[in-house]
Amino acid sequence: MKDLLEISCGLDVHKEKIVACILTGPLGKPTRSEIREFSTLIPDMIALRHWIVSKNCHHVAMESTGIYWMPIYEILEDAFSGDITLLVVNARHMKNVPGKKTDMRDSEWISTLLRAGLLNGSFIPEKRIREFRDLNRYRKSVIRDI
Repeated sequence: MKDLLEISCGLDVHKEKIVACILTGPLGKPTRSEIREFSTLIPDMIALRHWIVSKNCHHVAMESTGIYWMPIYEILEDAFSGDITLLVVNARHMKNVPGKKTDMRDSEWISTLLRAGLLNGSFIPEKRIREFRDLNRYRKSVIRDI
């Protein structure tokens, strides 16, 4: 695979933890990976954001695992004053690494695919529209309960 990005981050998202891998290195040269694990509590997700910002990583991809990607997306979308590319990718579109499956290998594989430009993100509406949809869903549930 030919690299297109110098710095990329892959997130393997679960209910209670996030495994993040940042790949760095000049294009066409061997990469250096740094892997960290964060919990899904808000202070840890903010620490994830600070770590990504400190590494100057403007390209992040994560699996669309249920609804667990949503709070991470919300926290990361304002990083670099909105100058960040966030991809939420369907897990079926990423062929897993052969061999023993681990969260660390998954996050590194996601980052490798992102670095090579092989991932297509799902459509995520802008924040204003997402908030309106949430409000509309809440209104429907209140009306249904009444």
